[in-house]
Amino acid sequence: MLNLTVNGESRSLPNSLTVAQLLERLGYDRQRVAVEVNGDVAPRGSHIERLLAEGDRVEVVTLVGGGAPDEPPADKPLVIGKFRFRSRLITGTGKYADYEIMRDSLLASACEVTTVAVRRERLIDKQGRNILDYLDLKRYTILPNTAGCFNAEDAIRCARLARELLGNLGNPGADWVKLECLGDPRTLLPDPVDTLRATEQLVKEGFQVLVYTSDDPIMARRLKAAGAVSVMPAGSPIGSGQGVLNPNNIRIILEYLKDGDPEYPVIVDAGVGAASDVSVAMELGCDGVLLNTAIAHAKDPLRMAWAMRYACEAGRLSFLAGRIPRKLYAQASSPMEGRIASSAP
Repeated sequence: MLNLTVNGESRSLPNSLTVAQLLERLGYDRQRVAVEVNGDVAPRGSHIERLLAEGDRVEVVTLVGGGAPDEPPADKPLVIGKFRFRSRLITGTGKYADYEIMRDSLLASACEVTTVAVRRERLIDKQGRNILDYLDLKRYTILPNTAGCFNAEDAIRCARLARELLGNLGNPGADWVKLECLGDPRTLLPDPVDTLRATEQLVKEGFQVLVYTSDDPIMARRLKAAGAVSVMPAGSPIGSGQGVLNPNNIRIILEYLKDGDPEYPVIVDAGVGAASDVSVAMELGCDGVLLNTAIAHAKDPLRMAWAMRYACEAGRLSFLAGRIPRKLYAQASSPMEGRIASSAP
């Protein structure tokens, strides 16, 4: 009998064996393993002649790990009211240096929805060009917003005008609106009372209302109850670039609004500054992110649009994958079993 230690286990084998014969007996492909005998590497070319002796310590190692598919698993579409979208990133059209940069950035972001404000002066730039000439209405669903409105009456008025305008253009977004009722021009935080009033009225008039609100869970629940097709809590003040300041409140909003209605869309709106902010929002379980300034005022808007696109996709994948629990102490990623070390500390 030949007594060996193979990968830390004692083995009794019937005959004298070469390294090659041992590997064949164990079912290993010699081209896919490396062998060590008594602490010295045994080159593959020596396996056929190398005889093993009584008491030899043999280590047979290979590589472990895995690959990845070419495409991530398919995701469900983002459903907002009657609309369905692949992209979960919504972008704005304001604050760009020119319409060409806006057009190219929207394309790079892969968004399918873009917001526009209702203004007398905003449809035409200094060169007399119309923003609608730079928006492919076959590619994008236009989401009109009531930005700049500081009471329910003005917001309702803007929504009605937007419906008339988009209806004339034949855009499918004619009967939906991103509702903003701001409290003051310094913080641009929403006025909760007028926001709720405007939501209730617009819902009565057949609008699909996506409503901008603070990160107050109670207010978010009231707005959903009023008929909003999406509640859009602010990550931080509009244009501030501070990211998601209160993730715990966002978590509570998600819990409240998705309880019994897991597909209800909660979209973080405002305050995003960097791609990491988008990932944070998506990893919390939000269904999408709406942003504008973070791309339009970046030093390189086109690069930032790509970054936001990938961040939104990565954050969504991370959420769906399910993060590991946070732990106080380390946990090795490589298995402790099968180590070639002689002992652990």
